[in-house]
Amino acid sequence: MLFLLLLGISLVLTVQAHSFHRSKVISSANFLTGGVYEQINSFSEYLRLKDQNEELAIENARLKSLLFNAKDTTSIPKIDSIKGVDKVNIIVSKVIHNSYNSQENYLTLNSGSAAGVQPDMGVVNSAGIVGIIDKTSKNYATVLSILNVKSQINAKIKKSNHFGSLVWNGKSTGFVQLIDIPRLASVRKGDTIVTGGQSVIFPANIGIGTIDKIYIDNQTNYYTLNIKLFNDMTNLGHVYIIKSKDREEVLNLEKKENE
Repeated sequence: MLFLLLLGISLVLTVQAHSFHRSKVISSANFLTGGVYEQINSFSEYLRLKDQNEELAIENARLKSLLFNAKDTTSIPKIDSIKGVDKVNIIVSKVIHNSYNSQENYLTLNSGSAAGVQPDMGVVNSAGIVGIIDKTSKNYATVLSILNVKSQINAKIKKSNHFGSLVWNGKSTGFVQLIDIPRLASVRKGDTIVTGGQSVIFPANIGIGTIDKIYIDNQTNYYTLNIKLFNDMTNLGHVYIIKSKDREEVLNLEKKENE
């Protein structure tokens, strides 16, 4: 027993001290827990089929509304090479585990590196943003939820384009905070908050939520905005992983600039 105790301590110290060993342990844990989560999720998803069908019906209605209000519903969309249309690929995945009761919440998806998923890709659904890919194994991936005190995402006020950082104070699952908004910005309760698009993680103008409360920090002269999320982060099903086609080029350029 003493030998096993000492062996366990040595393994823990080795994993903590070496990034290679730590990454292998995390990858193996993702593989094992991912399989368990997927089986549990399959049963719970069966019980939620009615709710999912209602969500799909609502989303289809919204898409049809956009289609019917187009100037010409029969025309074929063309790629605009100047404005950069069609700059992202979408990977469809499903949430098989979702934590939202701690300060540092993560989700597990049933898609991994084999499907092209990589760390630092954005994750959204039909309602808005969900989080950012953190770690991947061959068939699974973990997501840093927006309900994580370590999360920090570029966001803006849709009507004015004033930018800030989207964070979470660790309290309510239905609200996040937009900080560092300058006092000269015009803000009102009910204003829409969207992604800022100043990174390769999320394109601009993906929905986040609406302003619920406005606070003023007299020391920094900035607003802190309490944002009511569009998403119900406690009830997530299918999600979309965003893969920017310019991702590698931008990251390589920024790496050279830092060097």
